[in-house]
Amino acid sequence: MQQVGETITLGGGCFWCTEAVFVQVRGVRDVESGYSNGQTQQPTYEQVCTGRTGHNEVVKLVYDPQQISVREILEIFFLIHDPTSLNAQGNDHGTQYRSGVYFSTPEQQHEALALIDELTKSGAYARPIVTEVLPLTNYWPAEDYHQDFFEKNPYQGYCMAVAAPKVAKFRKTFARLQKADR
Repeated sequence: MQQVGETITLGGGCFWCTEAVFVQVRGVRDVESGYSNGQTQQPTYEQVCTGRTGHNEVVKLVYDPQQISVREILEIFFLIHDPTSLNAQGNDHGTQYRSGVYFSTPEQQHEALALIDELTKSGAYARPIVTEVLPLTNYWPAEDYHQDFFEKNPYQGYCMAVAAPKVAKFRKTFARLQKADR
């Protein structure tokens, strides 16, 4: 991940689904699936799946703030996953599927907390938002076979049932933010 721009890391359940959306977002230059905010150094997918490493499945985004704001990235993020579900997204359960915003700048932290406050006050969700907002720590890229998984496997069962609807929801709600080449 050598792209120039700002970086923010998001945990919204399975990284295949989150990556599938953000690769389509205008101004997002690079999306990398990985693991963050755990204790183990260089964890493997199998280790993270046990829930014992403390890591979260995340996507690390490099974006151009001249083309897309942190606020817009976060609005997409809160649309495509359930921020009220503690340690789970759909059928995926465990701390590795927790909702999280892992910031690299104070502005990102401020924007995340402000949006959570707005969503809470507006009653957008029936249950409390449980998204953790923390500095990014102990990040490791996921194995190569996880990168661009949806793009390489669009007809795989999980991708069709879970990732494809998230992509469709993004396209419908945020068409103005979709890359022209998608």
